[in-house]
Amino acid sequence: MSGDNDALKGLLPRMAQLSNTLGRGQLFETATAAAGITLERPAVTILVILESAGRPLRVGEIAARMQVAGPHVTRQLNGLERRRLVQRVPDPDDQRARLITLTPAGEKLIGRYLRVIDGWFDQALSGWSASDQRDLVRLLGRLVDDLSTHLDTVVEDPLVE
Repeated sequence: MSGDNDALKGLLPRMAQLSNTLGRGQLFETATAAAGITLERPAVTILVILESAGRPLRVGEIAARMQVAGPHVTRQLNGLERRRLVQRVPDPDDQRARLITLTPAGEKLIGRYLRVIDGWFDQALSGWSASDQRDLVRLLGRLVDDLSTHLDTVVEDPLVE
């Protein structure tokens, strides 16, 4: 964003507002209670990541998506595995490695949670046209992808503008 691009000047405050709205302390508790889930936020985040990936992931991939260290994810995965919500499966590309996948019980549990969240979005955006809803998803996805790519270069080379 160049300094003279007035169209994007309000973007950061609105993104901060969205982040604050989605991060409200009681929203997670309300959603998990409505879904009948008794897991902590990091465990639910892992299940959401696995569900949205649509494929088994390595521990490192999960950690990268959560932006945390691998051992943190491993501790959470051990608990999820004890509850039979995830399982380790062989990596077809490297039989020495293991991938993490949802079990049927994990799929069912995270499905209940996501139905609660999706319901909130459906209700909040009920006055929007289907076209506006599709545009939101498309543009937000593009923003996240482009911003993530750019910010990765900023972290790697702080002199990049």
